[in-house]
Amino acid sequence: MSATAAPTNPIPAKESNSRELGSPNLSEENEKVVRRLIEQGFNLGNLQVLDEVLDPSFAEHQAIAPGIPPTRAALTAIIKSLRAGFPDVHLSIEEIDAVKDRVWMRIRATGTNKGSFMGNPPTGRSMTITVFDLVRLKHGRIAEHWGVPDHGSLAVQLGW
Repeated sequence: MSATAAPTNPIPAKESNSRELGSPNLSEENEKVVRRLIEQGFNLGNLQVLDEVLDPSFAEHQAIAPGIPPTRAALTAIIKSLRAGFPDVHLSIEEIDAVKDRVWMRIRATGTNKGSFMGNPPTGRSMTITVFDLVRLKHGRIAEHWGVPDHGSLAVQLGW
């Protein structure tokens, strides 16, 4: 057994603050913001929620149609296109994890193809696909989004 004292931490611990990046409260707040976008924006088609949940510097990193800037306009186009092609679209969050300023999700998207989508005419067929999303928040608002929808499975289900 050694008589050597344990090393001390030369950096003093900070007091917890709900606005710190590592705060559980901040992670919970960020998760609520993202859930609101899914429920209000995607499931209900309420585009006004974008004013409340998006940071002015919002950047969309998911592949979008040519000519649409990777800004709020892109997210608006994604929601409008999805809801036009699948009027009954519903996104269900199956897994979600909020850590610091990031929120990860695995989502199940369902709907019936009753309108044109991705340049294809309506098929009347139903789809169920998985989408993986990563969202970064800044000051309680969504600043960036990366999305990976399973377009291959979508194409097979719709007969494209």
